[in-house]
Amino acid sequence: MTRKLTNAQIAWRAAQDIADGAYVNLGIGFPEMVAKFQPAGREAIFHTENGILNFGEAPAPGQEDWDLINAGKKAVTLKPGAAFFHHADSFAMVRGGHLDVAILGAYQVAENGDLANWSTGPKGVPAVGGAMDLVHGAQRVAVLTDHVTKDGKPKLVKRCSLPLTGVGVVTRIYTSLAVIDVEDGHFVLREKLPAIPLDELQALTGAELHRPGPITDLTVPEL
Repeated sequence: MTRKLTNAQIAWRAAQDIADGAYVNLGIGFPEMVAKFQPAGREAIFHTENGILNFGEAPAPGQEDWDLINAGKKAVTLKPGAAFFHHADSFAMVRGGHLDVAILGAYQVAENGDLANWSTGPKGVPAVGGAMDLVHGAQRVAVLTDHVTKDGKPKLVKRCSLPLTGVGVVTRIYTSLAVIDVEDGHFVLREKLPAIPLDELQALTGAELHRPGPITDLTVPEL
């Protein structure tokens, strides 16, 4: 298969679409990497469910302050003007529609925007956690994911077979091969790696990729 983007490159690409001054929640795992790739001249205000607003990228190894962690228990730094608050206040921000963007990982995304990202079945984690609140509270929901599973099965599908996090919530997907929007119940291809033919990309996708306009080359720096 065509060489795919690394997690860091996917996170970099997603960071380019965050508007200056946007309030953004980064999901646990590699979406956290988005914090280190903000374009020059733009500043996002990052929110974490456990009660910090305006945190920065991870500290250098050995410089961690373990009183300053995100929801994934990873050490973070603080930007000027950072604020701390109660867990309940954090979720009031989420549920009140005060976040511009939520960026999460996924096990599956359906062409109608359904998201499954918390459980792979009976032996998965016991509860969905804050992700359900985030995907229904944020103004826009972006997903970062490999295009296929470790055994080569599509993660972008017609209908999710795994337990849902949210129904019809995803607006844009950044994968290891492409950038895809969810519009009117369809996957709409916006960008793809130049080296992958359309038919190969379609074969790796579990639902039709619509192409109503020009497809831009997905280009990222070496990271």
